[in-house]
Amino acid sequence: MNTDIKEAVRERYAEAAKSKGCCCGGSDCGDSDPITRDLYDGVQRQDVPAAALEASLGCGNPTALAELAEGEAVLDLGSGGGIDVILSARRVGPTGRAIGVDMTDEMLALARRNAAEAQIPNVEFRKGEIEELPLDEAEVDVVISNCVINLSVDKPKVLAEAFRVLKPGGRFAVSDVVVRGEIPTEIRRSLEMWAGCVAGALEEDEYRSLLTDAGFEAIEIEPTRIYGADDVRAVLSDYGIETEAEGEVLEGRLMSAFVRARKPIA
Repeated sequence: MNTDIKEAVRERYAEAAKSKGCCCGGSDCGDSDPITRDLYDGVQRQDVPAAALEASLGCGNPTALAELAEGEAVLDLGSGGGIDVILSARRVGPTGRAIGVDMTDEMLALARRNAAEAQIPNVEFRKGEIEELPLDEAEVDVVISNCVINLSVDKPKVLAEAFRVLKPGGRFAVSDVVVRGEIPTEIRRSLEMWAGCVAGALEEDEYRSLLTDAGFEAIEIEPTRIYGADDVRAVLSDYGIETEAEGEVLEGRLMSAFVRARKPIA
């Protein structure tokens, strides 16, 4: 089952890189999609190539909330088309650097083209899985991610790896889909919905617990967008799931959230 989920995610990301489709949301994403719409402001849109913006598969805007500073090293888990890596590189400036890790060849190729078009020298994209990061211990100051951790089949391992590659005092600052309450079993079992960022989403208290188990402190989960019944129906309808009943059941239980935590200094 875990292998099937990973392959479903890999295939969906590869197709999204080719067609500029969506991961978090249905097959026809864009300004109308309740998860991916209106994540970046006008200034940020001007700072990235159009292809990077069109390939954005996220549910938030971690670079706007992570309080990045000049000279910092930033890692983006599941960097996709590279939009958050490019924005991070601009924020940390020429003395800093931004690293993207992705498991999909098509996304890596797209991200590298986008970085070259943006003429950003302080970026690097590495192939790898977020459960086993191709980075040294204590290599970065900040770990960001945009709607990717929920896709993993081994979230404790992802968080342990994020903790490992952070410097003491380093910050975990990710956007993710988070659940308040229970999700029906048929949605949890759906591979397509897992690739669509819903089935694998962690429950809020479980997210806090896993971060604590990984060693993090100062944990905060801040809702950035809570989905109503109509929003839920819009997402579920693309996956052939009964929209009326499930929309009512899931209303207010799904949210995009900004998740903060810190690695202790000692």
